[in-house]
Amino acid sequence: MDRIARINEFLQASPKDNFLRHALALEYLKLGEDAKARELFETILAESPDYVGSYYHLAKLLEKMELRELAIEWYEKGMEAAKKAGDNHSHNELQGAYEDLVY
Repeated sequence: MDRIARINEFLQASPKDNFLRHALALEYLKLGEDAKARELFETILAESPDYVGSYYHLAKLLEKMELRELAIEWYEKGMEAAKKAGDNHSHNELQGAYEDLVY
């Protein structure tokens, strides 16, 4: 069974599991299925804005899709969420990517 099928099987039992949804989005990225990955990341963050790990991946994907202004917005939202969560590592990672894009 491939990874996507396995993750989907777990999601049937826990459809709102952000870890599983995030993992599925990463698998879609590997396959170049950017629209599916974007949809999952956006769903995670709409439902759980405190799920800090998805901000970076969504913003990077938006950069790849040449949606620069939208990527900047998501980096900013991610930095704010990371700050609220006290997650300095994620904040620094988001800030570094943000600065690379903006400056």
